Formats: sequence, structure tokens, C-alpha cells
Amino acid sequence: MNNVVMLFPGQGSQRVGMLSDVLAESNAARETMQEADDALGFGLSTLIQEGPAERLDATENTQPAMLAADIAVFRAWRALGGPAPALVAGHSLGEYAALVAADVLTFADAIKLAQLRGRAMQAAVPAGQGAMAAVVGLDDAAVQGLCDQYAGDDVLDPVNFNAPGQVVIAGHGAAVARASANAKSHGARMVVPLPVSVPSHCALMAPAAEALQAALEDVAFASPTCPVVHNVTAAPEPDVDGLRARLIEQVKAPVRWVQTIEYLAGAGGDLFLECGPGKVLTGLMRRIDRSLQANALGEWASLQAALQQIEESVS
Repeated sequence: MNNVVMLFPGQGSQRVGMLSDVLAESNAARETMQEADDALGFGLSTLIQEGPAERLDATENTQPAMLAADIAVFRAWRALGGPAPALVAGHSLGEYAALVAADVLTFADAIKLAQLRGRAMQAAVPAGQGAMAAVVGLDDAAVQGLCDQYAGDDVLDPVNFNAPGQVVIAGHGAAVARASANAKSHGARMVVPLPVSVPSHCALMAPAAEALQAALEDVAFASPTCPVVHNVTAAPEPDVDGLRARLIEQVKAPVRWVQTIEYLAGAGGDLFLECGPGKVLTGLMRRIDRSLQANALGEWASLQAALQQIEESVS
């Protein structure tokens, strides 16, 4: 077992007090949080550990907080002697962590971009006008048909293809409500409204993409040390210009997570490690392909157990 794939979660996995045991045990994780505080000029690490939850859940704080948490776990793993990944991918905001792990972006640059991204996404749609919901039990084509039928004059798009039979829709709140009310009559098992203030990855995010494009022009990108599989294309990029373009597109385009995992498995990934708080991506892995081995590293004991598993597999 030598093809480790690192997966980095995005917004939605945050909680007050996340990674407290990892931070207690790992100097590398604590140093990452201090670096985040220094880069942003405020106590992000204190907000993560002490809250309040309403402030942590504000998009402009959630996005840098999740990036810091993802990289704290990644650096704790590497400091323990965990192998470098052969491939990386991140879900939505997690793609920025994947780019840091592949040495494309510095952590300081990435966390400033994450804060800007959060602010730009919040500014793109006035509070209360956008919504997201998870549609469970319909295939991708049926969800697209649902959006087409109930969009009306509003924006309504499938935005996260998370697992077979689990697709998130986003757009104007009224359109999401119409589709949600009618989804069961089209065969959906359930619709779960998501507690978010921003309709991510839909056409309403075009202003945020423009803001990111302007910011990314001033950020240095390096060639990746391992392939980064992108949300938009479910494939790696051959050059630095492509890496930058994928980040600009990503904020207003769907997350093709099922295809991303299929690409990673086809490229030889044989151990998938969720590098951040929570177990969202590990849960999706089981729905995408149960034959793939996946572990979440969001707790100190799980970091140690995963490392032991790798050591035993090569001994």
C-alpha cells in the first residue's frame, strides 16, 4: 500500500472546538494555527476553539478556518512520519488545502484567498436570497430535470454531485423551495435544506469568480509536487495557468466529486485519507465505492491508527 490519496473537506465540517486533541498533541498543528493568525491578523485559532458558533459559521470565517484545520491535520500527519500523498483533491474550499499540500500555494497565500473567497461569495448574493438543499434518491439526470422544471426565471443548478443518489442543488431561495416541494413527486426519497447563507457553486456566484480572478493575478503558483484533481474537471491540470483557471471556475461551477473519486481510484489510489475535521468525505466514499479504503484523520487517535496501518502494510 503506497498510493496514499489525501482528501480535504470544505465548508460544513466546521465546529467550535474542532481538532482540540490534535492541537494538544501536535506542535505542527499548533504552529499551523499560529501561522493562520499571523497571516490574517486576528485570532482565528481562538475563534475555532472558543466560538461563538455564529461567528465561526459566517462564510468569511468558515472558509479560512476549514483551510487552517485541514492543513493542521496534514502537517500533523507529516510530522508523525506519515507518507506524502501520491494524489490530492479537496471538496469545494478543500481544493485550496489540496493545493497547499501539493506545494502549489503557500499556506499564507491560501488562507488569505480563502477569506477573500468567503467574503466575495457572501457579497455576491444578498442574505436570505439564496439557498441550497440536498436531494436524496434521484440520479444526476433527474436532478438536472428537476432544476430545469422549477427554475422559472430564477437560477437553480445541481452544484455538488457528492455520491450516487445524493446531489445538492443551489440558487435563488424561491426556486430551491419550489424544487424541494416537488422533488418527492419526481421520485426523491427526501430533500434536506442546508444551513448555509450562500448558494455555492451556482451561476449566482459569477461576481465572486470575478473577485477571485482579480486576486489570483497577484498570487504566485508553483508546479504541483503531486497531481491535484480538480472539482470542475475531475482531472489534474498540466500547467500553472490551468490551476489558476480551475480555481476561478470552481466557485460558480459544480463539484464533480463522484467523478473525482473515480479518477483518483483509476489513477492507482489505494488508501484515501480525509485530512481535516469530521468524516463527511469518508462517508461519501462509502456511498461512491465501498471497495475503496478510506479513513478520517480528524482525531489524534485516528492519525496514529492510520499511520500504524500503513507501517504494518509495508513491514
